[in-house]
Amino acid sequence: MEFSEKKILLKDGRDAVIRSAQPGDAAEMAAFMKTTAGETEFLLRYPEECTMDATGEAAFIDDILNSPDQVMPCCFVEGCLAGNAMLTMNRRIKTRHRGSVAIGLLRKYWGLGIGTALFAEMIALAKARGLDILELDYIEGNDRARCLYEKMGFQQIAEVPDAYRLKDGTSRKSILMIKTL
Repeated sequence: MEFSEKKILLKDGRDAVIRSAQPGDAAEMAAFMKTTAGETEFLLRYPEECTMDATGEAAFIDDILNSPDQVMPCCFVEGCLAGNAMLTMNRRIKTRHRGSVAIGLLRKYWGLGIGTALFAEMIALAKARGLDILELDYIEGNDRARCLYEKMGFQQIAEVPDAYRLKDGTSRKSILMIKTL
């Protein structure tokens, strides 16, 4: 699904654009995924697991643009990809009132309001589609993300112990949250 372009003002006074990624953004998106995975232990993959090349990323972007149930708004600052988000809406009759959301930002863009803006857009899209519930999960210890999610109205509903196993052998919980729309 295509996201209509929208301009936002960042906390530091710079302008940014939220829009759908396009196949021409594929190489930058592939590099973005690898970089963000290396900047924090709170994403689902390690950098070496981000193996999609520009061709694969372009196909992935094209699939999302043509999907009636997925949208990937991305934030570009001064022409550079700063963050992306994903809203996936369930198709099945019993669960089509629910959707899931995810987000990632490059560290140098943290604290500028991009996460809040991306979440606001995903929430608005979900409401427009008639969803009743948004869901997400995050890795235990990701307090920055938790604060954003709580600010956006998400509430913790469950924990899954030992859901993530880090390279050093330690485990982390998965924290599940929902927002009723």
